[in-house]
Amino acid sequence: MTALRRKLLREVRRLRGQNISIGLVVATGVMTVVTMRGTYESLLFSRDLYYRDYRFADVWANVERAPVSLRRSLEQIPGVGRVETRVTFQATLDVPGLDVPAVGRFVSVPDRRRALLNDIHLTRGRWVTGGTDEVILSKNFAEANGLLPGDTLHAVIEGRLRALEVAGWAMSPEHTYAVPPGALYPEDERYGILWMAESVLAPAFDMEGAFNDVALTLAPGADEAAVLDRVDRVLEPWGGLGAYGRDRQLSHSIITSELDQNRVMGTAIPAIFLGIAAFLLNLVMGRLIATQRTEIAVLKAFGYSDREVGLHYLQFALVPVVLGALAGTALGAWSGDAMVRLYGDYFDFPVLRYRLSWTLVFIAAGVSTVAAVLGALGAVRRAVRLPPAEAMRPEPPARFRPGPLERIALGRVLPAAGRMILRNIERQPAKSMLSAVGVAFSVAILVIGLFMFDGISYMMDLQFRVAQREDLSVSFHRPLPEHVRFALQRLPGVTRAEPYRAVAVRLRAGHLEREVGIIGIAPGAELRRIVTFGGGIQPLPPEGIVLSDMLADVLRVRTGDTLTVEVLEGARPVRPVRVAGVVEDFLGLSAYMELPALHRLAGQGRTVSGAWLSVQPQERAALNATIKRLPAVAAVASPGTMLETFEAQLADSLYIAIGFLLFFAGLIAVAVIYNGARIALSERGRELASLRVLGFSRREVAGLLLGEQAILTAVAIPLGWLIGYGLSAALVTSLQNETYRIPFIVSTRTYLWSGLGVLVSAALSAWIVRRRLDRLDLIAVLKTRE
Repeated sequence: MTALRRKLLREVRRLRGQNISIGLVVATGVMTVVTMRGTYESLLFSRDLYYRDYRFADVWANVERAPVSLRRSLEQIPGVGRVETRVTFQATLDVPGLDVPAVGRFVSVPDRRRALLNDIHLTRGRWVTGGTDEVILSKNFAEANGLLPGDTLHAVIEGRLRALEVAGWAMSPEHTYAVPPGALYPEDERYGILWMAESVLAPAFDMEGAFNDVALTLAPGADEAAVLDRVDRVLEPWGGLGAYGRDRQLSHSIITSELDQNRVMGTAIPAIFLGIAAFLLNLVMGRLIATQRTEIAVLKAFGYSDREVGLHYLQFALVPVVLGALAGTALGAWSGDAMVRLYGDYFDFPVLRYRLSWTLVFIAAGVSTVAAVLGALGAVRRAVRLPPAEAMRPEPPARFRPGPLERIALGRVLPAAGRMILRNIERQPAKSMLSAVGVAFSVAILVIGLFMFDGISYMMDLQFRVAQREDLSVSFHRPLPEHVRFALQRLPGVTRAEPYRAVAVRLRAGHLEREVGIIGIAPGAELRRIVTFGGGIQPLPPEGIVLSDMLADVLRVRTGDTLTVEVLEGARPVRPVRVAGVVEDFLGLSAYMELPALHRLAGQGRTVSGAWLSVQPQERAALNATIKRLPAVAAVASPGTMLETFEAQLADSLYIAIGFLLFFAGLIAVAVIYNGARIALSERGRELASLRVLGFSRREVAGLLLGEQAILTAVAIPLGWLIGYGLSAALVTSLQNETYRIPFIVSTRTYLWSGLGVLVSAALSAWIVRRRLDRLDLIAVLKTRE
């Protein structure tokens, strides 16, 4: 073994604490990349594989009722590949053991198994048999309610209560993320998909020889917009409600939004972490090598060339980088697998596993390596420029003189120790500022991790406690006369019933258009209100339409502009409507009108699509039992249940994901502060030992060293808040989508917790360094190396 190799091993062992902390910084940077970006790539691969193997459609269209013979006309449209017509309906379910009414979406399948578009993957049981009331249940719904093959549940189909036998469990790419109407998250216990033989389902809903739903694929190179237009023309005489592409299919759009957010988070946050890790690595390694100034001179005096010395310290720098990269890769793969399995609770993929990307590993490790090499070689280059005789001498004592801060006022009020600390900071302003910036980035990471809680909590509180104030939302199979609200008010426990109308329309502004549903709200409604970002109530004008700001941006309209509204129901009137207001909200693409104005627009009389109910808590069970048997009711939703589901999902997923961030941030904070204090001890060891010999106590000497770190930490915390605020603002802007928008809110609590987290890290680092300082060998430190 060569002398340099033995020296390398001794130095690595002697500085093991600093090497471990540097390795932690590297491991954290690599781990975030491998975990977060790797999770995104694994989910994307699993989704695309699922879509391919189960023939996920490209275009969908709903129609009131069209003959099966129309399928040939659809197949002849240029650009259309394969066409699949179906019967789909929604109905209330009476599930054994479930107090509240569940909602089921029925989808027809062939009596005999064959390849389908949006094919289903049987996970348990068998295919349905034609001629019998058998159903295949979506896997999550069946599991949540404990329904096994052979069990029975009941459904109200066209006014009749029918017993349905469970034949099996399945999943489908069309319902990978099965969300009940009006909800944001799956509610597996009360919403499920039921596949039923077409020969049974079609007659049950009076659809023999007809269909009301069609899915199709596009031929290679097809123009989707042209195909959508042609499909609309074919279906319009039969009550077509507007064809739409894959990007607006509910399950796919939600998954895509989640994946887009995962991509942004999985790219931006690892990039921030890796950038911070590279900055800190460069800073720490440069300062660490600078403390080896005398050793570098001795090596040159013994005849080692600059190249050999540089290679030696390059190896020294690479030791913690390599160890950190290995640890980060292993931990990243483990945590990535845990995150992918967590997503598996919400995304129904037949195959879902974490795939380690070595490209990500090489990128993350490469950035860390370059940062360490640049920091180490920069310090070595400065040292080898000096003649060996001069470099072997300790650096000349710094000239301590009053700095700007001391000269103005602080000098008169600070004790001697305080002035010493202040002068040491002021004589090296660049190094002090870089140290403070390093700690500030740790604060910023904590702010980024915590601010998501603030925005999401605010959004949910505003949506489910201020905007949606009803206890239950009831929707009907088809529009009913408005006086049905009086019948609803007579139900057990109902204290107030407010009707609403939902009308499918196509909004046009010049060449831009979008199919949405306009919600008509009764004048003076109290149970459902339009709430602005700041919590204010947006009143509905007697005439005109109010749009969400996201929908207004899509159509590029503002208050006072005129839209062309094409109603997609009944006689399908087309009328101009003035935009009466734009409201900044959080969920979906929304359009609202006052109920009488919507009646006049649709031209279908005073009908309603459902009602919002206020219910006495003690009567809730009786009301649920009654609603289960009402033939007109298609679905029942509860904002309270939605909020509970969301909070449970938040606890399971978002808390864990942010927990990873906070853990990573804590590691970086400890590593940065510890390295700063430890290197400061190495740089000022002779000075501090001299003070001990002159009679200063251990406490006083520790105060001089750690007081400087305390001041830098105190400066870094507000700087970190500012950096974190800016990075969070940029991040939340990139996370906005049509499904939901997270408001940008950073609460006082977030600032306090992020500051406290760094203070705890600083206290822990100070305790470790203080123990090292107390064991300082004064004689060894004061010796001049000859």
